[in-house]
Amino acid sequence: MDEQRGPGVGPPRWWRHGPPGWGRRAAERGDGTRWPWPSTVLFTAFVLIGSGFADHAQTGERVALDPQARVLLLLSGAVLLWRWRHPVAVLWGTVAAVLLYLGAGYPYGPVLLTVAVAGFAAVVSGRRYAAWAAMGTLWAGHLLTVHVLYRWLPPSGDDAAPWTEEIVVATWVVALLAVSELARVRREQWARERAERARAERRRADEERLRIARELHDVLAHSISVINVQAGVGLALLDSDPEHARSALTTIKAKSKEALGEVRQVLDTLRAPGAAPRTPAPGLDRLPELVEQAASAGLTVTVEGEPPRLAPGADLAAFRIVQEALTNVVRHSGSREARVRIERRDGRLRLLVDDDGPATGADAGGTGNGLAGMRERAAALGGTIEAGTRPDGGFRVLADLPIDTEEDDR
Repeated sequence: MDEQRGPGVGPPRWWRHGPPGWGRRAAERGDGTRWPWPSTVLFTAFVLIGSGFADHAQTGERVALDPQARVLLLLSGAVLLWRWRHPVAVLWGTVAAVLLYLGAGYPYGPVLLTVAVAGFAAVVSGRRYAAWAAMGTLWAGHLLTVHVLYRWLPPSGDDAAPWTEEIVVATWVVALLAVSELARVRREQWARERAERARAERRRADEERLRIARELHDVLAHSISVINVQAGVGLALLDSDPEHARSALTTIKAKSKEALGEVRQVLDTLRAPGAAPRTPAPGLDRLPELVEQAASAGLTVTVEGEPPRLAPGADLAAFRIVQEALTNVVRHSGSREARVRIERRDGRLRLLVDDDGPATGADAGGTGNGLAGMRERAAALGGTIEAGTRPDGGFRVLADLPIDTEEDDR
């Protein structure tokens, strides 16, 4: 993000927010620009004062400044106030004012600055062809004035300008256009980079929202499924077997407390992005807890194989896949037994969760996003999930994760 960029990295601030005069207040008004008063006043004052010095330096060579000349100077500077709103019109206006000024025989000087500023604004705003045409017109007009029309224009008795002067003017025009084009290209490049950063930031935000939604779903789905089953047991035994009903309520209390703790841990990442978690993320080392929780919901789980030590992200994904698969057994299967098999082959982890069915069709309050969440977790690691009914009527979830263990990294 921009606030993380060090000094001197990337475009200066006024480029990041557009040309001078573009800002937040303008966007709020909806016109796209605001009036560049400070720079316009500065340019106009410089042109007026500098032309006065030029008048003294060119006494006897050019026509002395009079009120009409000062009006032309004032207009050529004041019109720059609209240079970001109407860049082409302003550029042609300054070109016309400068040609009138020079055609009247007034002194050369800072008046050319107004054309330079207007031309720069036009090119940077993307009106490059109009800017080239206007600057070409300025050079052609000056050429016509000092080599053809000078006989009839003031000052009287003036001679044609040397061609070296035209080379200087042409060089000045080309240099101005080159600098403006460079600024335009850099500005467009920075705009593309800014847009790409914004897209990347949106992608990261979308991925983070998806991760949090997946985590909340897995945490709540499992806990609420256990709570749902135990609530049903408690209601059924409330009158006939109060002791078993009390045990079911105790399980509900414990599971709800655990679920609240895990939800708080997930939400803490929203309140303090980048902060270290207060508790470690669950992994396959917590499978015994998962088996115990499933048992409290009436499901007997058999685990085959030893879980390897995995990197935290992969360990969490593997745990959530097994958790969701067992939750689906509790919700949707008539079988009260499930088998979890852990295999490690050639740097790949295979997780198999089987039950003997049949499907009951009950949803136990589920959202139907469990399998989709498992596939997203596996895909994030470059793995796959296969889930479906077995020929004998049971159901199998097979996760194949191409991951490296922590032991391999040592």
